[in-house]
This record gives sequence, structure tokens and C-alpha cells, in this order.
Amino acid sequence: MSKDDRDILEILKEELDFVEKGGYGRSVRTPWQATSIFQDSPTCLCYPTHQHEDECLLMKCVPPDQREARVPCHLIPLNERGETIEMLDRTGDQERLEETVKAWLRRRIKEIEAERAGQVA
Repeated sequence: MSKDDRDILEILKEELDFVEKGGYGRSVRTPWQATSIFQDSPTCLCYPTHQHEDECLLMKCVPPDQREARVPCHLIPLNERGETIEMLDRTGDQERLEETVKAWLRRRIKEIEAERAGQVA
């Protein structure tokens, strides 16, 4: 498979927009089904059939000792408590999960923008 050459900053912004618009929530137009953060995203940040090492734009956010996991993007520490999508998913609190993911996406976007601004200056 070829390496994904999309810009991580744009992908994270698209994902944030998707989540903010209720992308993983229920819709009255479609039957309910369980969804998986990042895996079921239209931005395809981490699709289960991809070779994660080569394809997933989030691999550098995954702790090195977790990169061999079946869904490594679900093991990214999302906050200072080290909570991950996998941990929060087990609680069954979808709202808290999505709020935590949105906060992480906002932080990562700001970090990348700041890194890039520093490179340009």
C-alpha cells in the first residue's frame, strides 16, 4: 500500500468538524449502529484493513509500545490522565468520549499550527 500523503493538520481539522457536527452520534435517517472513533470516520484516519505503520496518520501519536495493537489509534493518550479511546469506550459514556476526543483534536491542531508557525518564522 502506498503511504498516505494527506496533510495531518487538514485531516485533524476535518475530523474535528465531523465530530462537532455529531458524526458519531445517532441519526434519525439511518438505523442505529455502534460506531468507532477514527475507524468509522469519513477522513479514514485509522482504518482496520490498513497497514497501520504505513497508512495511519496518527501512528506518531501512539505510544511506541502500543503500535502493534489491533487498533493502535484507540490507545493514544487523549489527556493528562492518559485516558484513551479504548478506556473511555468501555465506560459507555459516548458524550464524554466525544468531548475528550474533541479536546485532544483541538490541542493537536494548535500544536501542529504552532510547530509550523515556528518553522516559517
